[in-house]
Amino acid sequence: MTETPMVGPYWWCLTHERVEGRDGCPNTVRLGPFDTEEEASHAIEKAHERTKQWDSDPRWNDDAS
Repeated sequence: MTETPMVGPYWWCLTHERVEGRDGCPNTVRLGPFDTEEEASHAIEKAHERTKQWDSDPRWNDDAS
């Protein structure tokens, strides 16, 4: 039995820690959508990068130096 390939868009599932297609878990537990599986597989890293940028942006954080 072969697995049917996923077709985009793609999400990163926070519950299962894997890339999912449209028919995956509810969006409340996913990051995305992303155009490619590769982009979705890096969703956590992207979220960490954005958080770090926002934490040091004076427009979003009054405590930034």
